[in-house]
Amino acid sequence: MLQRPRKGDPVWIWVLHGWEALSWALTALVVLITSLGGTPGDRKLGILALTAALALCYAAVRLRPGNRVLRPYGYLGVLVAVLGGLAYLGDGYGVFYTVMLAQFLVFSDSPRGVVVLTGLGAVAITVGGSLREGGGAEVFLTNTVSSAAVWAVAVVMALLTPRALAQRDERAVLRAQLTSTRLELAEMYQRQGAAEERERMAREIHDTLAQGFASIIVLAEAAAAQLDVDTARSAQQLRSIERTARENLAEARILVGSAPAGGAVPGSLATTLRRTLDRFAEDTGLAVTAELDDVGCDRPARIALLRCTQESLANVRKHAGATTVGVVLARGPGTVELEITDDGRGFAVKEARGFGLDGMRRRLAEFGGGLTVTSSLGDGTRVLATLPLPLDGQV
Repeated sequence: MLQRPRKGDPVWIWVLHGWEALSWALTALVVLITSLGGTPGDRKLGILALTAALALCYAAVRLRPGNRVLRPYGYLGVLVAVLGGLAYLGDGYGVFYTVMLAQFLVFSDSPRGVVVLTGLGAVAITVGGSLREGGGAEVFLTNTVSSAAVWAVAVVMALLTPRALAQRDERAVLRAQLTSTRLELAEMYQRQGAAEERERMAREIHDTLAQGFASIIVLAEAAAAQLDVDTARSAQQLRSIERTARENLAEARILVGSAPAGGAVPGSLATTLRRTLDRFAEDTGLAVTAELDDVGCDRPARIALLRCTQESLANVRKHAGATTVGVVLARGPGTVELEITDDGRGFAVKEARGFGLDGMRRRLAEFGGGLTVTSSLGDGTRVLATLPLPLDGQV
């Protein structure tokens, strides 16, 4: 039995169920006209009895589809018999066959069942109507032609309904798949967002806290080694340790969100880099040369270039064994370029693997920039970071 239509069903299914409801409205109208009209008493009683019996059977099947007394096909058998009886009792009552066609499609579970049962219905009204009109061959032929025409319509409807049901089922499957895909995408985006946030936090910790702690360790070791030899130098290194620790504390508060990020890179990029280089020279004793143009760029770009500088200087301190470091900040054609060079021992770039270099590349790539590292054993290292600038080069 065809279930009630639901949202998303094809139009044909809604039309079919609307037709079913209309059939009972028309039946009620005919019953009312019969009751009030001039139909002979015995025929009137028969028509009312047949329609009442049909209505009761319909209610039993529709309201309690799983009952064991009357199944859908049993109801359709009753419908065929009632159609034949109505065609026999009343002139023009054979039209009920057309009115009730939708019920054959609603209560049958296969196209074959619709074709067979509507065929039986056509036979029933043909026989009933012909008997009422005298049973002559000409009458029988005329009724047969008209019934066959309606039956042909029923056959077409029987072929259309499974296709409409198949479309409904396909749409239901597609809707379920779409909902599932949306949930999977939402989960994937959530996991991706969490992974990106973890990576960002790891990069920030590496570029700020980890580098700060590394500096504190190096300064503490140097201060301890010179404590009995050069107390002034040791005092200066202790001050650097305290300053670095305070800066690390400020960075930690920014990372956990208890302090605004507004103080991370105050002033222009050139000014910020100058302070960083002065601190580096003071802590390490290396010779630092700097050519820093006053290049205008937005805050995220300033932070990215500052982190690249800090990471490069940390690598020089830990690995290069250099005596001189050079830093150049300049405006290129539509870009800002930051070059950091040293005269240290260098390294084989193809073999270099590290979170610091990868982190710099990813950080610059977020803004459409890039990182080029040039080095070889014994020839020092050159790090070139580039970022695109707005058309006017200003923020």
